[in-house]
Amino acid sequence: MFSLLKKFKDGLTKTVAAIAAKTHGLFGGRKIDAASLDELEEALYTADFGVETTTEILEEIKTAYKKDPTLQGRQAAEIGAAVLRRVLAGAEGWLQPGAGRPEVIAMIGVNGSGKTTTTAKLAHKFKAEKQTVIVAACDTFRAAAVEQLKSWATRLDLDIVASHTGADAAAVAFDAWQAAKARGKDWLIVDTAGRLHTKDNLMEELAKIRRVLQKHDAAAPQHRWLVVDGSLGANSIEQAKVFHKSFGLTGLIVTKLDGTSRGGAIVGIWRQLKIPIYFIGLGEQPDDLQPFSAETYARAIFGLEQ
Repeated sequence: MFSLLKKFKDGLTKTVAAIAAKTHGLFGGRKIDAASLDELEEALYTADFGVETTTEILEEIKTAYKKDPTLQGRQAAEIGAAVLRRVLAGAEGWLQPGAGRPEVIAMIGVNGSGKTTTTAKLAHKFKAEKQTVIVAACDTFRAAAVEQLKSWATRLDLDIVASHTGADAAAVAFDAWQAAKARGKDWLIVDTAGRLHTKDNLMEELAKIRRVLQKHDAAAPQHRWLVVDGSLGANSIEQAKVFHKSFGLTGLIVTKLDGTSRGGAIVGIWRQLKIPIYFIGLGEQPDDLQPFSAETYARAIFGLEQ
């Protein structure tokens, strides 16, 4: 727990620092007062926690403060973390390989979200856990995407099925599933396009990949995960809504949380869509993709230790 908490705290440094900067160390030994509560409210809004969550956190701290005017910052932090845990109840995605192998994860998201990099990191994580995996380079529209995934596959020693830029993405997915089945892989992770000429073109390509995979397995892709850039803050919610309506998302991966002070957006995404969060990206290294833990996230946000 401690090493994971440290990973979360390090990855969420900018969000935690932004809150701390506005509250002037509220969660240290300082007593709570009206001014510090105003500072906390501003900090939570700035970090994109949204109206509902910010209001709930403040109301619970104010209630505790009225009962005990000597309430300390550490106690307020514990209350805030408890509210976040409650709000995020059920938000953690749990993943187990199903009986019908290979299980297929379609990685969906706009260009710039970190989708291709996250595909490689996720495959690396599975491999480190002794699960077998193959990746499919199906973002054939973007010139650099296929080469980017090939480069990651070489670096991390991953099995990959790829073609050339401009190739039929659905055909690549078809070949990848056959390869995954023939090699007895546990997982097939399909990196998809994030942009085509129009939104309709993009959604049709995603649908075509799905249809082709279902010729092999009627349940595929069993997992349809949206990769969202955590630095977009609340704007990521609208993005998620569009993909969810078109593709029926089953999970989320929130990336780039290490580079933003708006790490509270994760809460808004869950509140709005109730789509489980499987992983969060906390850095550039392969091991910086971590399973989402509401407990660890909540404690990291408020600067708490174990």
